Amino acid sequence: MIDRQKINILMVDDQPAKLLSYEVILKELDENLIKAHSGREALDHLLKTDIAVVLMDVSMPELDGFELADMIRQHPRFQRTAIIFISAVHLTDLDQLKAYQRGAVDYISVPIVPELLRAKVSVFADLHRKTRQMEMLNGELRSLSARLMTTQDEERRRIARDLHDSVGQVVAALSMNDALALLEAENLSPAAGDALRQNIGLIQQLSNEIRTISHLLHPPFLDEIGLLPAIQMFAGGFAERSKIEVAVELAPEIGRLAPNVEISIFRIVQECLTNVYRHSGSKTARIKIWPSDEKILTLQVTDQGKGIPSERRISMSRGTSHGVGVSGMRERVRELGGTLEIESNGNGTTVTAAFPLASAVAGG
Repeated sequence: MIDRQKINILMVDDQPAKLLSYEVILKELDENLIKAHSGREALDHLLKTDIAVVLMDVSMPELDGFELADMIRQHPRFQRTAIIFISAVHLTDLDQLKAYQRGAVDYISVPIVPELLRAKVSVFADLHRKTRQMEMLNGELRSLSARLMTTQDEERRRIARDLHDSVGQVVAALSMNDALALLEAENLSPAAGDALRQNIGLIQQLSNEIRTISHLLHPPFLDEIGLLPAIQMFAGGFAERSKIEVAVELAPEIGRLAPNVEISIFRIVQECLTNVYRHSGSKTARIKIWPSDEKILTLQVTDQGKGIPSERRISMSRGTSHGVGVSGMRERVRELGGTLEIESNGNGTTVTAAFPLASAVAGG
């Protein structure tokens, strides 16, 4: 359960008596009430404080309510700030339209009904509080997701190392023992020799499978010599296994990147090629990585397959249903401050991930 946090309500009027009356009416809401005697003072409060609701008089000297609302809405920080106008004179329909066009969410005329003012301010205050709580929860969820992916990557690295160092050594020892036994069995029992030869073949097959699984979990070259050689080797192995021709274009000037960026890009390439094999029906794929003049590092994977079905493209654009693989790619890109775009039609699919180059470079 999240504790109730008070939100800030800004009351703007050039007449102190009116500000005092608003304060008395809204005191029951138990929120932080802030008073401003002019539009300039109100702007100063807005720039320094997180304001949820602005309650303002339409008619004020120097800077009236309409002008102040215009200035508030022009600032990106205040796009969702609720503005309630109060007018001592009856506003025409045209004036009310003018108020709504400038970002007002409601309008109250004088004389003020205290219960009505409290109810309206309370609605927008609660909405702001719930929005802020949701943003905090979303931030915690993204942080948890990032930690989970990091833990998964570390666990994959550990399992890959254990497969190579422990299981791989046992398989190698078993192969050597079989070879020695075969030398003895050749003269004693042809049947035993045949069985041992079959065992040697099976052991070699097992060794290859272990090496493949180890490299898929965490390619050793990714740590040793970097992302680009690791992608080249993975693409070559993928092409050999899948019979899909993979073209790779990697800008040599990129160099080593930050470890978390290298593993994220590699995982996105893995996921994209896996999707090409499973879903696209394409006989070709293309991987391209290059830096741009806008200080952006771009990864692009394309195929010439049948594309993503239209109903799934719609759900993906809405963010409602796009599968675990695409969700994982989006989360990796978002964690690095980048963007992910997926374009698809009957002629193929293009996945484009863009990362800020400053955060991608090792030590950046």
